[in-house]
Amino acid sequence: MIRKQIALAVALGMAGLTAQAAATRDYISIVGSSTVYPFATVVAENFGKTTKFNTPKVESTGSGGGLKLFCAGVGVEHPDITNASRAIKSSEVESCAKNGVKEIVEMKIGYDGIVMANSSSAEPYSLTTKDIFLALAKMVPGPDGKLIDNPNKTWKDVNPELQNATIEVLGPPPTSGTRDAFVELAMEGGAKAFPDLKTLRGLERGSDELKAMMKKLGIPMSIWTAYEEKKGKAPSGKDIFKVVAHGVREDGYYIEAGENDNLIVQKLEKNPAALGIFGFSFLDQNSDKVQGSHINDTEPTFDAIADGSYPVSRSLYFYVKKAHVGTIPGIQEYLNEFSSEKAWGDMGYLTDRGLIPMPKTERMKFREDAMNLNPMSK
Repeated sequence: MIRKQIALAVALGMAGLTAQAAATRDYISIVGSSTVYPFATVVAENFGKTTKFNTPKVESTGSGGGLKLFCAGVGVEHPDITNASRAIKSSEVESCAKNGVKEIVEMKIGYDGIVMANSSSAEPYSLTTKDIFLALAKMVPGPDGKLIDNPNKTWKDVNPELQNATIEVLGPPPTSGTRDAFVELAMEGGAKAFPDLKTLRGLERGSDELKAMMKKLGIPMSIWTAYEEKKGKAPSGKDIFKVVAHGVREDGYYIEAGENDNLIVQKLEKNPAALGIFGFSFLDQNSDKVQGSHINDTEPTFDAIADGSYPVSRSLYFYVKKAHVGTIPGIQEYLNEFSSEKAWGDMGYLTDRGLIPMPKTERMKFREDAMNLNPMSK
């Protein structure tokens, strides 16, 4: 009995020490987007060097993975900040709220373009969003207009004017914000080049016209049923269109290469026949190794992304857990550093890493949100 009491006391003491250790953390924990990762890392490094606070720990988990970790709860065992290469989804806001994360400060940090790049030693590509859809979509319109499993094996199959090279595209997984933005901007843009798919997108929820168009395109009604069971309502044309446009082929021509964009760059160097998908900043930092494809006759450049003429451009964000401010040291000061003109301004050090700055009025709006810790409204 005495031995049992001693063992219990030791166990309780160890548990107490573990709980005490878990109750304190003297550094900021940041997770999320691989695209935002290099920007957050350089800010974290400058922050650690120029303030009394420890350098934040920044991890690249992908936008979706980061938001899942961020929304899991409040407390030092959960991240304070998550980076995202897309806006937070309403479903993620709801998940956060269910777990007690109810006040979230949204920080838009600038713009980025998504590039399709290949080795500088290879012939450059000039693609349209239609070419991209026909190369990478799981299902594409066949000769009679009905959707069929993607039969295209070479770029010349996609477009007779393109290279006679096997389609081999290294890209991010479904958890990546880059993947989300790519399918929305490039794949959807390409799908809308087909009149029937464009018409499908505009049809009303649950309408007979939608059912007729699905039949014309050969889209199985099981997609309608699955949506209805999941959402509790009939789909709209836009919902069905997204299933088609966002479906990436899984037969080996698109290769999921993980969240490490630097690794994709290294693979492109070794394999000149392949193309890779990643953020403009990685192209900018590796311009001696890889070259960006023109998309819809526009080269991915700083100016083309800034003025919106490059078609595959997106906004970048990070999200802050307000409940952690004042508990984890340095969060407010980190926001001050990130939203300073010396960091994200027109001539800030983040532009050297490939970030496309927001207009000054927009920067000031988000800086004010950071200073006042204004929670997002949605």
